[in-house]
Amino acid sequence: MTETVLITGGAGFIGRFVTEELLRRGNKVRVLDSLIEQVHGEVDGSKMLDPEAELIRGDVRDKDAVARALKGVDSVVHLAAEVGVGQSMYEVERYTSTNDVGTAVLFEQLIDQPVRRVVTASSMSIYGEGLYRDADGELVQDAERHGLKDGLSNWEPVDAHGRPLTPVATPEWKRPNLSSIYALNKYVQERTTHIMAAPYGMEGVCLRLFNVYGPGQALSNPYTGVLAIFASRLLNGQQPMIFEDGEQRRDFVHVSDVARAFADALTLPQAAGGTFNIGSGHDRSVTEVATELARAMGKNDIAPVIVGKARIGDIRHCFCDTSASKEKLGFEATQDFQQGLAVLAEWVAEQTATDKVEQMRAELEQRGLVA
Repeated sequence: MTETVLITGGAGFIGRFVTEELLRRGNKVRVLDSLIEQVHGEVDGSKMLDPEAELIRGDVRDKDAVARALKGVDSVVHLAAEVGVGQSMYEVERYTSTNDVGTAVLFEQLIDQPVRRVVTASSMSIYGEGLYRDADGELVQDAERHGLKDGLSNWEPVDAHGRPLTPVATPEWKRPNLSSIYALNKYVQERTTHIMAAPYGMEGVCLRLFNVYGPGQALSNPYTGVLAIFASRLLNGQQPMIFEDGEQRRDFVHVSDVARAFADALTLPQAAGGTFNIGSGHDRSVTEVATELARAMGKNDIAPVIVGKARIGDIRHCFCDTSASKEKLGFEATQDFQQGLAVLAEWVAEQTATDKVEQMRAELEQRGLVA
């Protein structure tokens, strides 16, 4: 099936890979992107976008721009969003406006110009803490950490009796636990997609992305993916900054695998109405990832600095249960992590990056968001 696909936020990191994947499959692609400076400052998405794609520069909150972008479109990939857990905790209006109002504007315009299917990018952040198992073998969906504001350094969640919990892979059925404004925004985008699609004869699909990495990420944006932030520090001869003790575990999935997931989610009949995790199915500690990236970049002599403080809104462990996406989408991540880091390192070596991590930390501390 070949279609004309609109990708909102399509000039961004993930959007460019989705564009290439859809074009490779014979589709026509139109991109709506506002090309904001924080994302596109040193990585001009318009210049990196495949020339076969049509670019409309416009804000997803601008109903006229959205209406223009939807003309003649068969399906939509909705990626447009402000991204960053930490920044969302003080740029509340900006994040809520772009993410929630932008999604509302898109679906309001889709009432008059409906499409076959909308695939919306969600996030693993909606889970808050991932799924855990307690000492009795029972699953715990609502694990929380207490005392971070008081400067306590017991980073691991415990049960009601103070016993440690063991993190396990997080499936889609786990209850959301929205611990940041960004997480709240992404959940609103999910629910808006599912609430609005069916009544107007459309199909809605949501993909909960775990930690996406790869070449082309905005290196000078200190609120982007952790691997890009680490790469920026290393490129500038600085130590990667790791909050807490560095033992928090995450799931890293290559952007090429993510692009394939979006393309499949647009077409597979069994995906309609679903919400799916998109991750690698492998968990790694943040310290391990920083060390491996330094090795890939030839910076073995630069060890990460462990901050020993937590950012309010961050979670301890969350990694991906891929069983549902494998069953319904046939999705399995294929990119080897070490090979992916090697390609990322080659790309980073050709870039320049303004290291703004200290500025980011100062902004968070000034607002009491680092404990």
